[in-house]
Amino acid sequence: MTIEELWKELLSRISKRVSPITYNCLFKDLKLHSYKNSKFTIIVPDSNNNELYIQNLKDSYNIIVEDIANDLTNDTCEIEYILQKDIKKLDEEEKKLEISDDQIENITNYKYKSNFNPKYTFDTFVVGESNRLAYGTALSVAQNPGKLYNPYFIYAKSGLGKTHLMHAIGNYIVTHSDKRVLYISSEQFINDYVSIVNTRNKNNNNITYLEAFREKYRNVDVLMIDDIQFLEKATKTQIEFTNTFNTLYDNEKQIIIASDTSINDYKYLEDRLKTRFGWGLTESINPPEFELKKNIIRKKVMLNDFPQLNEDVVEYIANNCGSDIRNLENAVIRLVAYRVTLNINEITLEIAQNALREYVGQVIYRTNSVSKIIDVVAKYYGIDSSMIKGKMRNKNVVTARSIAIYLSCLMTDESLERIGLEMGGRDHSTIIYSRDKITEELKVNLKLQEEIKILKEKICE
Repeated sequence: MTIEELWKELLSRISKRVSPITYNCLFKDLKLHSYKNSKFTIIVPDSNNNELYIQNLKDSYNIIVEDIANDLTNDTCEIEYILQKDIKKLDEEEKKLEISDDQIENITNYKYKSNFNPKYTFDTFVVGESNRLAYGTALSVAQNPGKLYNPYFIYAKSGLGKTHLMHAIGNYIVTHSDKRVLYISSEQFINDYVSIVNTRNKNNNNITYLEAFREKYRNVDVLMIDDIQFLEKATKTQIEFTNTFNTLYDNEKQIIIASDTSINDYKYLEDRLKTRFGWGLTESINPPEFELKKNIIRKKVMLNDFPQLNEDVVEYIANNCGSDIRNLENAVIRLVAYRVTLNINEITLEIAQNALREYVGQVIYRTNSVSKIIDVVAKYYGIDSSMIKGKMRNKNVVTARSIAIYLSCLMTDESLERIGLEMGGRDHSTIIYSRDKITEELKVNLKLQEEIKILKEKICE
């Protein structure tokens, strides 16, 4: 059936499902612009009430049009209405997605060269209790691709080292074998697929664009997909990725997937994909513990040929720059630049505090909230967070409340009024009193100093 015949048949069936008046008023003058990639793009004549016209079609008759389109094409179709005056703009946008001869040549003759960061290796990955298991399993995958853990699914919040491990695996395989390794983000996979399915094949071309796409992604020994979470809402691309996954898995090719969340947290990923992700090994990376953060800082210092920092400075960075490894590394880089610029021989704690004051504030503000601080403090002192927000005058609760207020003033950029609101509607004078009370007590209370140090570390995790 040609596109003209398809449209004629669709209109004929619509005319049998609606009244003659409705058909003549709403459907008779519609035209079909295109049908591709399961989408009908229908041209609506320009009129003074075109927005109401299109809204009426969508709200009242779209189900009918979709039902008929699905039946005619044996497909799950999407219906898009576009005004006559907007066709040129639509065509220009679609043209941007078309693949040129040079691009298709690049796809079909794809060279599997390493695009891994050479600095991200197993040797430069700092191991601690929170990431030891992930490190060990990643190394095993690199040493036995396609044989041991397949697929290998690794997840962690941003900045905890999962991308480092991905690059370390890739660098190891490329260095120790002649296997073809493709490392790519899920966003690039989606863009490649969308571009290809929106492009018509050229005449006399003996290889289709879809075949070229599949050649690129399936003719590999190791496929590494980073940030797979972006695939979640790309429904049609999920189908192609599932087929790619099946082909590689059936041929014992290694599949490595990284995500910022666990498999069970996906709401819109097809069940068959979630099932496949669970066929092999799933591993997570937890936020680094205090000792690991210090070791990461020391490693970064060594890699930058920077004089060793004294322990006070290392602990200051570990305590105040969160758990994101990039934040810790950036703090070291800032100290390096500060030392070179001012020609300083030794970075003391005071110099480090001055150099990082603005940066520490930015890190804290990005990652902390009053509600988070309340929860951490409540958990530490074994009470419910509602007690801190409430009016209970029990000594332990009052102390916990004052500490939560102090830390909120110190570790967020919220106003006194906002902190008071979060603390159960307390006025700003109460917030100032509690903050100043803890500030004074810290000068003489060693136990409180240690508790505040522990709480700051927990808040920054």
